[in-house]
Amino acid sequence: MLIKYPNKQFFRGVMVTTEKNIRIYYTKAPVMIFGLLFPLFMFLSFYLGRGINLHFFFPGFLAMSLFFTASSVGPLITPWEKQAGTYERLLSFPVSINTIILGDIAAGMIFGIIINIIVIIISQVFLNYSIDIFILLTGILLASFCFSSLGVLLASPSVRAPSHIMMFSSLIRFPLIFISGIFIPLENLHGIARILTYLSPITYLVDIFNFSFKGESSISLIIDFAALFAFTVVFMYLSNRFHKRNLMKGL
Repeated sequence: MLIKYPNKQFFRGVMVTTEKNIRIYYTKAPVMIFGLLFPLFMFLSFYLGRGINLHFFFPGFLAMSLFFTASSVGPLITPWEKQAGTYERLLSFPVSINTIILGDIAAGMIFGIIINIIVIIISQVFLNYSIDIFILLTGILLASFCFSSLGVLLASPSVRAPSHIMMFSSLIRFPLIFISGIFIPLENLHGIARILTYLSPITYLVDIFNFSFKGESSISLIIDFAALFAFTVVFMYLSNRFHKRNLMKGL
């Protein structure tokens, strides 16, 4: 019993933190703007009037949507709670920083999964893909966790103003979008441009989605999933390290 109780308390703490984040932050304006409206407007700006084959480019746009939605909640939670003075109260509860981080990650992950499942269902009415459901759902789960971990990592600087974090996160997220092979297929990239695409975790999700929807991939699926897993481990490790280091600076 002494061994099981801490584990039960830990997971209960993660669940309670996740529920709190869902109730409070899903309806916040920045989450709605950066998680829903921004990827929609970005898609429309590249699609309308350009004669783009939506059936061909949809997997890439879906990957971009998942990236923005899953990473939009995490950057706001910590600075908002520091600004409101509730971060100190949260730390006074019987939870660890690991519990808080996993709760924040889970909230972003669930948000990304729900929104993108809805998008996929609606898109099937018009595009009628023959989908590899297992590969698609596995990719969504792993990528949502990965991108949400990145969002929590971006919230680690010791600042109280959410606007500072959103500015910082934009400086990281936008370059990852443009080097990910969403707008230019990987097979059309060579040299330095091709090498840069491998530095973005979105690249591997685009490849997974291309296989799931069209049966085509430029990279081995094993490498795609292994790379997403590796990025997830790195993001979680850095999130834990930086949040602990900056724990007292922003209080």
